Amino acid sequence: MKKALYVLVILALFTALPAVEKTGPKVFISVDMEGIWGVVHGDQTSPASPEYGPARKWMVEDVNAVIAGLFEAGASEIVVNDSHGSMRNIIADGLNPKASLVSGTPKPLLMMQGIDGTFDACILVGYHAKAGTASAILDHTISGGAMRSIKINGQELPELGINGAIAGYFKVPVIMLSGDSETCAQAKSILGNEIVAVAVKEGIGRYAAKLLPQDEARRRLKDGAQEALLKRAKIVPFKLNPPYQFDLDFNNSSQAELPLLIPQVKRTGARSVAFSSSDFLDGVKLMRALISLASAQ
Repeated sequence: MKKALYVLVILALFTALPAVEKTGPKVFISVDMEGIWGVVHGDQTSPASPEYGPARKWMVEDVNAVIAGLFEAGASEIVVNDSHGSMRNIIADGLNPKASLVSGTPKPLLMMQGIDGTFDACILVGYHAKAGTASAILDHTISGGAMRSIKINGQELPELGINGAIAGYFKVPVIMLSGDSETCAQAKSILGNEIVAVAVKEGIGRYAAKLLPQDEARRRLKDGAQEALLKRAKIVPFKLNPPYQFDLDFNNSSQAELPLLIPQVKRTGARSVAFSSSDFLDGVKLMRALISLASAQ
């Protein structure tokens, strides 16, 4: 009798405990502008141009389509980082109100500000191909005015690769990317074939593209986000191995001069410099500082 009573008391205690709330995946989104649906020229990405306003609207619409797909797939929290230029492009009150927005610059991790190890997945929206890519809209690597190429550990990387490695530093996989067709191909080549790559336009040249019908583009973005989140377990983080060797090739020789003010930076050619770092994030921050110095020339 005592044993039976003891069991009943234990069961009652467990029943009285509050239920553990199950939450869905937490997702980080970095949003650039050149790969947004409708954008084919630099005028559309510059606040100085009257074409900028409509492009800002397309930008938030692309992001909202991705957010809708993520919430339908069970996401519980979404953080969006504005990653283009001044990083004040996304129309804040146009963004899905359930998502948080990181806006403005400077910020330590720039295009990836806000990411950390608490996220389950990362998505890159509106990205572009690396400098020197044919038939890609507004191809460049971080700074069109300064950079010809960036290599890390001997591998030339576009922004999607550098930022994918930042996500990988925190063990977060990049599960989806959107942009033009060439950018999508680079994403699969660098980040892995399992990534969901959504091409919203096909580049004809640097300043011309064949756009998907608007409704079709937004549907693909929504469906792609839903698919990516549901298959995230199959996608591994993109990680580089230390020590990290950074090789920067500038557009001209004068741009390699001011970076030499940093003691650990060595000149490796008329227009190129190199340095190494034991920590990837420290290396990325120094790289961005060197690009800023080069851009001042």
